Amino acid sequence: MFEEGLLAGKRILITGGGSGLGAAMARRFAALGASLVLCGRREQMLQDVAAELRARGTDVTTHRCDVRDADAVEAMLDAIWREAPLDVLVNNAAATFIAQTEHLSARAADAILAPTLHGALYCTLGAGRRWIDVERPGVVLSILSTSTITGRAFTVPSAMAKSALLAMTKSLAVEWGPKRIRTVAIAPGAFPTPGASAQLQPQGRSADPASRAPVGRVGSHDELADLASFLISDRAGFITGEMVVQDGGAHLRSSGAEDLLAWSDADWSAHRAARVKS
Repeated sequence: MFEEGLLAGKRILITGGGSGLGAAMARRFAALGASLVLCGRREQMLQDVAAELRARGTDVTTHRCDVRDADAVEAMLDAIWREAPLDVLVNNAAATFIAQTEHLSARAADAILAPTLHGALYCTLGAGRRWIDVERPGVVLSILSTSTITGRAFTVPSAMAKSALLAMTKSLAVEWGPKRIRTVAIAPGAFPTPGASAQLQPQGRSADPASRAPVGRVGSHDELADLASFLISDRAGFITGEMVVQDGGAHLRSSGAEDLLAWSDADWSAHRAARVKS
């Protein structure tokens, strides 16, 4: 579908790049000629993906970084720029879990807001500042959610964070557009990953994500990686401030949380107990 070398010469930072959709994007970007910087909190996962890509001849650097920590993000970006500047930032790191909102503690809410919203903001500001200082073009791609359109019960902090990042995407498209920086986003539907499935499809929840989409299936990681590759490429140079929905039409039918309205207090109590044990 894409010409060979579509991303040749691009240096791309992917947050949460050691697993799931982050790793899928890394593999696709590498196949299209990019060099990569992967960051995350789990060193071994980063190293596993990096070793796989290096075996294919890709230039890969890893940084163990907790994006919730603004100072850690700045230190990582300093280290990256000492080697070579970035061309693209992919805000992929995030956290979420289902919960009755009235039972969320401040600490639980912050556990979602800190990586999903604050981490993406810290990375975007850091990369943008460095691009602007030397008048270098750049692209920021943020992985969001269809909750930015529908809202979503029982994952309220995540819906808030993703909606705020959509506002950032639109706002910076205007503010940074004259500085040759594009900001774009993807709102994925169901693209199952082990981490997200464990949090969003716990034992006791029987809703089938594939049944929500009019196309009758969930998405494949390759499909999202292909869309991301296009949006960060020069071929999408006239697209900025936009979020592309990739969910098989599911948000036209449901927000994805209605089944949880039928859970009893006993169901929620059992879920909270299981979370504590895990």
